[in-house]
This record gives sequence, structure tokens and C-alpha cells, in this order.
Amino acid sequence: MFSHLRLKEKRLAKKLSQTQLADLLKINRSSYHSWESGRAKPNQKHLTDLALIFDVPETYFESEYPIVTSFLQLNDANKRLAEGYVDDLLQKQQDADSQIVPLYPVDVLDAIALSAGPGQSLADEYEKCTVYASQKPHGYDIATWIKGTSMSPKYRDGEVALIAESGFDYDGAVYALVWNDQTYIKKLYKLADGFRMVSINKTGNPDRFIACDDDFRIVGKVVGHFMPVKGE
Repeated sequence: MFSHLRLKEKRLAKKLSQTQLADLLKINRSSYHSWESGRAKPNQKHLTDLALIFDVPETYFESEYPIVTSFLQLNDANKRLAEGYVDDLLQKQQDADSQIVPLYPVDVLDAIALSAGPGQSLADEYEKCTVYASQKPHGYDIATWIKGTSMSPKYRDGEVALIAESGFDYDGAVYALVWNDQTYIKKLYKLADGFRMVSINKTGNPDRFIACDDDFRIVGKVVGHFMPVKGE
């Protein structure tokens, strides 16, 4: 592969300006400049001319030239050692690349926590923080924290809940909701005169009844959740 850096280094070593070298090549300066900037590369005729001007082989301007030149000077035994070393390096690189996990940013409402127990007040304005998920989340409108253990083991304290804004959809779905200025993440079941709010973890978490005339609204349905990936 043509190396614009090797061309520039050779020109500077020869103490030629871009204009002077372009004149020697019988091309305009802008064409030459495009070679050194990496936007274009010389054709075979110009490579031959460059090699003559700098008294180097045409392959000198390839990025692999120093490695290939050094390798060709090795004896057969050392060539085999070099080949083995390069193979090992390449394998290690491929192994490392295969272990890289892409991360996906998620903006989380930092001042609101959907509680799996007594909730926090729902603020009109709030800060956001960015966390990262190992899988790309889809189909959500709001992301916020889960606090408490009443929805464990499925929804854990410290996870992020992904919420699709909606009203009531069906019995037994998990919803983010506001009740008497407190926020919750719970299963909901519709009753004739209100809703029954149910925890997954029944220990110390009895079902609770929400009356139709209570200060109550559904923020949306929880469509996903994840534990943020922690940086090292």
C-alpha cells in the first residue's frame, strides 16, 4: 500500500519543497499535494519517476517496505522464526478482537427511581446520566433506575428499567406508575373499582389496592431491563 508518509519523509530529507518536486515530476503542485495528504496516490509512471529522483526502488514508497526489506535480509532459519512470531501476534490480535463487546449508551433519568418498594417523588425536571448496555435496547421511551428488592429476582436493585409510554395494556404486565406522588415498578391487575399492585417477591410485600379516585397514573409498560456495564 502506498505510504504518503514515506514520500513526505523522503522529500524533506532531500530538502525539496512540494513545488520543486512537482516541477521535477512535470505535474502541478495540487496534484502532488494530494499524494502527500493521502487523498490520492501516484500512478505507475509517477512512482517510477519518484524512484529515479530519490534513487530508491519503486517499492520504497510502500508502507510494508521496511518490514519486507528487513525480512529478506534474514537467513532461512530466522525467516521461519519471524514467520512464527508474526503468526503468534496475529492470533493474539484476533483473539483479543473477538473478546471486544460493543456497548450501547442509554440516557437514564437520574432524579427518578422506579421503586420496588416505597418510591421517590416524580419531579417535573430531572438530570440524566449515561450508562452502557451490552445489548442494544429497542422499543422504549424512558429509562430509569430500579430501587429495592420487591420485584426480584427478575428485576434487581440497581438495574435500569426501559419503559414504553402507554396506558394499561393487560393484567400481569409490569408497569411504571405514580401513586400518591410516589413512583413504583409493579405488576398491575385491573379490578372493577381500581387496580391491584403486586410484587414478584412476596416476602414482606403484600398486594396493595389502588382505588379509581386515588392520585394515580401509569407512566408506561416496562419492556426491558438491564444491569449497566461497569467500566474498569
